[in-house]
Amino acid sequence: MTKQAPLSAVHIDDARTKIDPVFLNSKLLRSDRLGLSLFAKDETDNPIRSFKGRGTGYFLADPTGDTAPLVTASAGNFGQGLAYNAARHGRSLVVFASVNANRLKIEAMRRFGAEVLLAGEDFDAAKDAARAYAAQRSLPFVEDGASAAIAEGAGTIAAELTDEVDDIDAVFIPLGNGALAAGIGCWFKSRSPRTRVVAVAAKGAPCMALSFASGQVISTPEARTIADGIAVRIPVPSAVDWLQDTIDEVVLVDDDQILEAMRFAQDTWSRLVEPAGAAGLAAVLAQASALKGCRVATMLCGANLTDQQIRDWLPSAFRNGAGT
Repeated sequence: MTKQAPLSAVHIDDARTKIDPVFLNSKLLRSDRLGLSLFAKDETDNPIRSFKGRGTGYFLADPTGDTAPLVTASAGNFGQGLAYNAARHGRSLVVFASVNANRLKIEAMRRFGAEVLLAGEDFDAAKDAARAYAAQRSLPFVEDGASAAIAEGAGTIAAELTDEVDDIDAVFIPLGNGALAAGIGCWFKSRSPRTRVVAVAAKGAPCMALSFASGQVISTPEARTIADGIAVRIPVPSAVDWLQDTIDEVVLVDDDQILEAMRFAQDTWSRLVEPAGAAGLAAVLAQASALKGCRVATMLCGANLTDQQIRDWLPSAFRNGAGT
């Protein structure tokens, strides 16, 4: 695997001046319910209801003069972020999504201006189709997890955390393609090296955990989890490389633990969080007894749930009128 140029905390600082402010300075939620001091950045209260506007915003912040349509693949939230920021810069976007993708997210990508094409049974199959489409037409292919700017843009969450909270003992970060974990880890390794950086993958989609442990790309034949945003089976090599220097460990959580975290967020903060966005919180809950007395941070990364998902997973919220 080719060694990638390292991510930069200086670039993360720069990203804070270039990302659309609507995605910056997200609310900091707090709780002492678990016998530890828990801090959670709420990335759900913005136009796309996820953190993906940060990295995609920084990716497109410096004009290149290229006006060709962009092509990407997404489970939904990355496509929304790229569509939102592409529209701001006058770029058109084609997004490939799985035929099984969340319909709410597909509709949102289209609403933000993207052309959405459905291909393949899962995210990685859709990515193969997107890559082929871009190559056939000589169009730029944007891959989440492969761009330093996308990771560094996501790292602005960590910069805000260290401004707002002193002496963070550990930070737990949802792990899908790896941009979020790499960017946040880069900042902490540079500015708060005492903080333990823990990436959290779904037990049913362990390819990034396996790849981190081995230091090389290890794919899995399938990714089975309710957390579609982190349901990856083919790692991005550059992200695997960056994670070697930016995180301390990867832990796995199962779907029941993710559901417990979603309900905790609803009960504690009245926040609706989609499964992938609650993965970091799920690991905090699972390790709460070992973390007693610690100052722990995580982020609620997305809130794009269908009415049916809210009804199935957060019935009390649905009864209280949380559905659309």
